[in-house]
Amino acid sequence: MFSPRFHRATSAFFLLGGSVFIHAAEKPNIILIYIDDMGFADLSCYGGQYPTPNIDKLAVEGIRFSQYYSACPISSPSRVGITTGMYPTRWGINTFLQTRAGNATAEQNDFLDNRAPSLARILKTSGYTTAHFGKWHMGGGRDVYNAPAITTYGFDEYSSTWESPDPDEKLTATNWIWSDFDEVKRWDRTAYFVDKTLDFLAKNKDKPCYINLWPDDVHTPFVENIDGKPSPDNNWQKESAFTNVLKEMDIQIGRLMQGLKDLGIDEETLIIFTSDNGPNPRYEGRRTLNLRAQKGQLYEGGIRLPLIIRWPGRVPANKLNSQSIIASVDFLPTICAITDSPLSEQYPLDGLDRSGVLLGGEDEARPKPLFWEFGKTKANPNAGSPHIAVREGDWKLLVNADGSRTELYNLKTDFQETTNVASQNAAIAQRLKSLSIDWFNASFREFADLDTGTEEITSDKVFRIFPNPVSDFLAIQTSLKNYSIEIAGIDGKRVILPNRKTNSIDISELNPGMYVISIQGNGQKYHRKFLKNNK
Repeated sequence: MFSPRFHRATSAFFLLGGSVFIHAAEKPNIILIYIDDMGFADLSCYGGQYPTPNIDKLAVEGIRFSQYYSACPISSPSRVGITTGMYPTRWGINTFLQTRAGNATAEQNDFLDNRAPSLARILKTSGYTTAHFGKWHMGGGRDVYNAPAITTYGFDEYSSTWESPDPDEKLTATNWIWSDFDEVKRWDRTAYFVDKTLDFLAKNKDKPCYINLWPDDVHTPFVENIDGKPSPDNNWQKESAFTNVLKEMDIQIGRLMQGLKDLGIDEETLIIFTSDNGPNPRYEGRRTLNLRAQKGQLYEGGIRLPLIIRWPGRVPANKLNSQSIIASVDFLPTICAITDSPLSEQYPLDGLDRSGVLLGGEDEARPKPLFWEFGKTKANPNAGSPHIAVREGDWKLLVNADGSRTELYNLKTDFQETTNVASQNAAIAQRLKSLSIDWFNASFREFADLDTGTEEITSDKVFRIFPNPVSDFLAIQTSLKNYSIEIAGIDGKRVILPNRKTNSIDISELNPGMYVISIQGNGQKYHRKFLKNNK
């Protein structure tokens, strides 16, 4: 049975290939499950050797795609691509976001500009309530204090890990991705995010929900639960540890799906299950089905990933689509088409509306090429893959911007990219080479340096601290009514996370030196430096 809020804009049905699917504007719940570092063959339903019965059941109840591509072979730009529907290099994000110095070396911004298109923000205009639970990694953390709040990208609620503007206190007892002191242990994080997801759906049953469920499994380290203690660190890279972490994540996906049934919303929930990039380590190709390379490279092992779509009664069950070329940048226009949500024309999208294919229709040839960019500023440009790639039909070409290292593969006959056939197909290689380098020159940092056109709000106008320098207690005055505070060293490592809305902080135990206090409120984050003196 459908809940009263479930909306169908039209009852047009199309019969394609013996399968019935809806090509209509609807308002289903949408859960985008974005696994961290999952390889093409991590799932047994993709030919892998690791047991994943609950995720395999998603595939039995939906469609598997075997030619799905991420926007980049590494975390931050991959997440930008799926969020914006645009190639991440256009927004100045080309590798994982890190320290300010590291970002500058990589010729990238410190965070995704919150004026970029955002799927969550668009869906909010169409009546959705939205949430992000899990890894963010599109700005914030380390010494980046000024990343926009997650709410400014269109999310009503969030819980995020360390690499974000406002990490969940239960996940970040220290200034690192995880620690033994976290209230929610590393091995319980996926369960925690599943709990958050189900709670959010339960309290919003009267409206459609869009949720990013972005766990940081199965990213290294593979920390197992040994009687409530983390497994020894010399096990954290082992394949046996990976298998156990994957097993626990699979259990939690099964618990999510049972939770949807318990809430009575299973049949009105669209599940999109995929990964941000390829695996690391790849265990001699066992995690990629011997696709070439892994995370951090533009060969197939770094960017070709599992994709499962499940929507009972809307998407045909137990189907494999091995023909359609799908990309993560397609999700924004596709979901907007399914939900009849308006697309802005302010920025040109790179993704395509692929709703017909994703809802189970016949294969549709991709009408334009796919492009990638990664690794331009690596210390060793000859390590890994060339830093630009293009796929057009069965052809895939890789090349550097200076024209070096031209590699051409026919993926129909050589999907493992073993034989460079550029010299045997010189005309095709030259055309795709020119096409890809021209694309890179036009797209690299295209929208990365937009002028705000508005006065920057300085910290002085929002809050003040005194005394400064200080030895024992730091007092705070602010006009904000609801806010949170944290104090970090000048290196970005968090040292104090006071209670929310406090107006006096005991810093007597801090070592002398320079620190940064950050206050977040009204969707913004403000910072001031202070000096801690000896008593």
